[in-house]
This record gives sequence, C-alpha cells and structure tokens, in this order.
Amino acid sequence: MTDGESGEPGESGVEPVIVERGEQLYAFVHGSVRMDAFGVLADRLGELISWLTAHGVALAGAPFFRFNTVDLAGESDVEAGIPVVSRPEPEGDIRIGALPSGRYATVVFTGHPDRLSGVAAALREWAAGEGLEWDMTETGGVERWGCRLESYRTDPRVEPDPGKREIELAFRLAD
Repeated sequence: MTDGESGEPGESGVEPVIVERGEQLYAFVHGSVRMDAFGVLADRLGELISWLTAHGVALAGAPFFRFNTVDLAGESDVEAGIPVVSRPEPEGDIRIGALPSGRYATVVFTGHPDRLSGVAAALREWAAGEGLEWDMTETGGVERWGCRLESYRTDPRVEPDPGKREIELAFRLAD
C-alpha cells in the first residue's frame, strides 16, 4: 500500500488465517443494493441494535454485512446483521437466521472501509495461492456465496475516525 496504512494481507505481519466456526444465531435486515448506494442498508444497523436492545436480546459479537450475492455491475443481495445470544421473535422486516458452521479464511484489516475491495482481492489471491476453494459459485458475473462476511469490530462511538477501525473479512471455504 502506498498511503502507509497496514492491514492488507501480507503487510506488516497481518496474514490471513483459516478458522473453524460453529453456527451463529443472528438478527438481520435484508436488502438488494448497488455498491454505490450501500449506505441505505448500512444505516439500518443502528436501528437493528436499538430493536435488539429494546427487546432484551444480548448481542454476541460485532455487526456485520453478509453478502449472499456480489454483483459489482448491478445489485447485490446483502444482510446487515448482528450476532445474538438468544433467538428473538422476528418483527416487521427484522429476521432471524444462522451463519453456517465451517472453515473460513479470515483477515483483520485496520483502515477505511473504502479500501476493503483491495483487501478482499488480496485475500482471494492468497487463497488461490494456497489451493483453497470458496463456498461460492459464479454465474454471469454474479457470485453466490455460502457465507461471506464483513464484520465491523470497532465501535464508531469509541473511534470516530473510519481509517482507524478494525474490520474482519471472513469467507467460507468449500467443504
């Protein structure tokens, strides 16, 4: 990287790792969004956290985006979610699901979210070099993922500078 920030795979000791994850219950809102209008869905995370808190549901981790499909030329099918300890009753457009168990290639990145596409590309290159296959199919330029996550591990109320926030990418590997 040229701007002095660290966090891309292979730089400053930050390397992708493969982790085994168990199934994780989560609450989410769903949207079909273009990447240039992603804020419409991202802005719903605060609403989701407030709803969970108001219903007495304990959070079990960082907020995330789950990319069911990725279509850089069109709309992607995305969920804005929060891991939860217990299963709340769905209400309105708030749904409940479970992230699948399995092996995930992960990397933790510190920096502005605008740089995530480069980090994701580097993670994919690393996996290809390791001979790993994704839990993903591609048809007509649209990727369908078994589970592709972007988790925002830094609370923006604690760290207002987006360039200093920690984000984890976790892409499920094929069995």
